[in-house]
Amino acid sequence: MTRKDRRLSDVVAHAFEDDCVTLSVDALLPVRVLRTATKSSKKYQQIAASIREVGLVEPPVVARDPANPGTFLLLDGHVRVEVLKDLGIEQVECLVSTDDEAFTYNKRISRLSSVQEHKMIRRAIERGVPEEKIAKALDINTQSVRRKVRMLDGICDETVAILEDKPCPMAVFEILRKMKPLRQIEAAELLVNANNYSVAYASAILAGTPQTQLVEGSKAKRIKGITPEAMARMESELARLQESITSIQETYGQDHLHLTVVKGYLAKLLGNARVVRYLMQHRPEFLTEFQAISDMTSTLPPEAAA
Repeated sequence: MTRKDRRLSDVVAHAFEDDCVTLSVDALLPVRVLRTATKSSKKYQQIAASIREVGLVEPPVVARDPANPGTFLLLDGHVRVEVLKDLGIEQVECLVSTDDEAFTYNKRISRLSSVQEHKMIRRAIERGVPEEKIAKALDINTQSVRRKVRMLDGICDETVAILEDKPCPMAVFEILRKMKPLRQIEAAELLVNANNYSVAYASAILAGTPQTQLVEGSKAKRIKGITPEAMARMESELARLQESITSIQETYGQDHLHLTVVKGYLAKLLGNARVVRYLMQHRPEFLTEFQAISDMTSTLPPEAAA
């Protein structure tokens, strides 16, 4: 280790101990209690199927209990440990955290997006893992595995990049596939701007897509009572609305602060009888507006605040 490395190691605290430890699953003390419905959930069944097929991929995280030497607190991996107990596995290899706080593990959860799952499955198949084994590990059928593998067929790279880390279901990509690349990009940006990745919203975008922007052989599903022209206008208005919202969001905090300062200043100003008397005599319209601002309890318009 160089002198620079030693200096860095003195400054940066390690989050985990250097070596994993093998512990009895019964000896781990959970920091939270699993709900009774957990074992019947789809998530539990998927984890159980994965452990049965490929073993434990991500080790549980534990911390040494300072009050009881030799005892370990289970910070992360409560469901995995419960599955191990059900499968009759008595010992598990664990990561040992140097901190016993569990907030990071229990609240900061990163879910796999559909695109990330697609890439993971493709990589596994390229490395020779059979589709049947992947299906069992994910607790789905082989047809679903094949659908996930083909999910990005016909989707342009720019659209994939936009939706790569978004909670966009596989069915939405099947809708986007009916559009030409430029329209796919526009549709993906609409999904992101609206923060709406539902199949219904994607179908509405498809319905408003001109035939010239659809791939050959594809036909947009028409919504009863709404013409393609009306749908296109609605989509254009939505895009403009999203642009307006984005521009307002950039300055909202500063504008709200300014308004709060102005409101306080006017309230103090109207507490001066001489100022009020002057405004009543010379600028009554100003006095009315100043009083309305100082009496505000919300920055929302009256109809929205009601």
